Amino acid sequence: MLRIAVLVSGGGTNLQAIIDGVKDGSIPNTQIAAVISNNAGAYALERGKQNGIESILLSPKDFPDREAYNEALLATIDSCNVDLVVLAGFLVKIPEQVVQKYSHRIINIHPSLIPSFCGVGYYGLKVHEAALARGVKVTGATVHYVDAGMDTGPIILQKAVYVQEGDTPEVLQRRVMEEAEWKILPQAIAMIAKEHA
Repeated sequence: MLRIAVLVSGGGTNLQAIIDGVKDGSIPNTQIAAVISNNAGAYALERGKQNGIESILLSPKDFPDREAYNEALLATIDSCNVDLVVLAGFLVKIPEQVVQKYSHRIINIHPSLIPSFCGVGYYGLKVHEAALARGVKVTGATVHYVDAGMDTGPIILQKAVYVQEGDTPEVLQRRVMEEAEWKILPQAIAMIAKEHA
């Protein structure tokens, strides 16, 4: 059984896609051990609770400095006893000590086709604003392993999404979620779960 912790800062739509995949068996042999969020207002915490998943709030605001928060994040992940850490819209830089301890066991979903529109400053709507400003015709999403860099780890899956005439960043963001993110993140976890079995 692949035990995963899902780290998320916002609404948790990717988390919902994972919950649904575990329930319907399209993500086999997997248990969501915990949902961890840095944001007290994250609806993801509510989604976790509604599905009987341990939901943990770990806000940097509750710690004297980033170092203390980083240590607490590592300790929290350790305490969940997980095989895989899934970043599903987690807007906190993963501390070096977590990346090292969980090397090749942390995956992230990014709303573009890496290496385009990724790295520092590219998150959420900013990615889609940049894609539209550049005039690209195809965008998409990428699931990749997390390494010490920002969006630089080995790519697991990518899915392309066409940009349409008249797209706003919000419309494009929604299409990328529906057509790419919610499909390839569960798919990547399923692939890892099969290898883990």
